[in-house]
Amino acid sequence: MSFLRFLMVLSLVVWIGGLIFFAFVLAPTAFQVLPNTHLAGNVVGRALGKLHWIAIFSGVLFLIASVLYSYLTQGSAHPFAMRHVLICLMLGLTLFSQFWIIPRMDTLRASVSDFATVPLDNPARIQFDALHVWSTRVEGAVLLLGLVVVFLTASALAKR
Repeated sequence: MSFLRFLMVLSLVVWIGGLIFFAFVLAPTAFQVLPNTHLAGNVVGRALGKLHWIAIFSGVLFLIASVLYSYLTQGSAHPFAMRHVLICLMLGLTLFSQFWIIPRMDTLRASVSDFATVPLDNPARIQFDALHVWSTRVEGAVLLLGLVVVFLTASALAKR
């Protein structure tokens, strides 16, 4: 049982910690240190793709460990426990970002040499900026939901 608790906590630490590191350290640093926004955007975009795969693996691992833990400790898997529902929502948002938002941003980025040189009223830039806003919102929502899951999981594990 302690191994299942370990897997639950580890998966949340990796996912939520990765999001926090990405949002508050990696992305801002890339745009401050690298010589142009195009290069920084490429680094941040690739890092976000890798973070999404880590998140998908972590989310699935959490669900398996948590459902199994519930089944072994309570006799029922509790598939609709709030922490499971929120993890599924987080996974859905991550998949949406990885397979819908990011590919469209990559296509637009490839079609324009550098958005810093493109006028603000350029259709490609307008579309890219709108997708960037959505990407930021999705990642922010995943982070907030993840913090709620951390709280719910800590509360559930403290009762045992």
